[in-house]
Amino acid sequence: MGPLTGLEVIELQGIGPGPFCGMMLADMGAEVVRVDRAAAAGRANAGDSLARGRKSIAVDLKHPDGVATVLALIARADALIEGFRPGVMERLGLGPEVCMARNPRLVYGRMTGWGQSGTIAHAAGHDINYISLTGALHAIGPRGGRPTPPLNLVGDFGGGGMLLAFGIVAALFERSRSGKGQVVDAAMTDGSALLMNAIYPGMQSGSWKPERGSNMLDGGAHFYGTYATRDGKYVSIGSIEPQFYELLLEKVGLAGDNSLPKQMERANWPQLQEKLAAVFCTKTRDEWDAIMLGSDICYAPVLSFAEARAHPHNVARQTFVDNGGYFQAAPAPRFDRTPPRVPPPAVAAGEHTDEILRGAGFDAAAIRALRASGAVR
Repeated sequence: MGPLTGLEVIELQGIGPGPFCGMMLADMGAEVVRVDRAAAAGRANAGDSLARGRKSIAVDLKHPDGVATVLALIARADALIEGFRPGVMERLGLGPEVCMARNPRLVYGRMTGWGQSGTIAHAAGHDINYISLTGALHAIGPRGGRPTPPLNLVGDFGGGGMLLAFGIVAALFERSRSGKGQVVDAAMTDGSALLMNAIYPGMQSGSWKPERGSNMLDGGAHFYGTYATRDGKYVSIGSIEPQFYELLLEKVGLAGDNSLPKQMERANWPQLQEKLAAVFCTKTRDEWDAIMLGSDICYAPVLSFAEARAHPHNVARQTFVDNGGYFQAAPAPRFDRTPPRVPPPAVAAGEHTDEILRGAGFDAAAIRALRASGAVR
């Protein structure tokens, strides 16, 4: 099931973007084997949605037989995912030269924050730091306020794990023509910069102001933002196009107000925000839903996670699933001919150690020896 059925991937246990990349590939049908740390063997992971759909082998990568075991798995794989700092895989004896000597067709996917090269490539960091360095974080936050971290969606997931998944699939497509693997260097700095490409033209032309909260898409415009309702909840509007804006004015009872400034007169946006804020707080969120939801205003209620899961539109599309008793988003995107199934929940570290070793050609005596030495668990 899924368009990547038949693809074999080795994922070295990591955090955040690496597992997200592995999840995306597993969601699409790839067989992803996660190499967990031996010290974690037996540890349950069922609620970890980023680790769903994998088999797990627990290996001591500081043991020479553990490294040899992983190399044997890599020799049979199509792709590898690793998220260590630059140089760590090389010190372990699992760098690209060693792995690709064993398997010249291997697509070697590397996930880092700063990249494999650059002046601070070896420094520690997190999502917030990577999107700071590229300017993305500077653009997010309220007018006159400090930058607001957009969870860790821009660096870790959109600019990181999703970028690596795309890079791996692109390299696999190229391999189908050349027969050769290659290294994919996915950096969250590169990815978060790439996500900003739609904004750069406005910055260069002067139409996008450097001050946060003063532009059309960052909360500065009265017609693109969120408003509090009478019951303390919120609604979102995105009435950018003139015809949608006219409909917004009609629904909030301002269509006949000839004193209103024109929609795109930026200097009047704060005044118009105050006017709309006063209107939206006169009704509850449900009352505004009854008036606006489903219209061309470009409107939606701001839902909590629990509310989002129960909303009729999301229910109709099965956007969210119950996976072994855990609430998760379903695999996406969708395919009409090779639809992916919902992968099973994450397993305990090392749950499939013997099965994976047998599949890689290890006999019973070799498996017993590896277990006895502590190389695997």
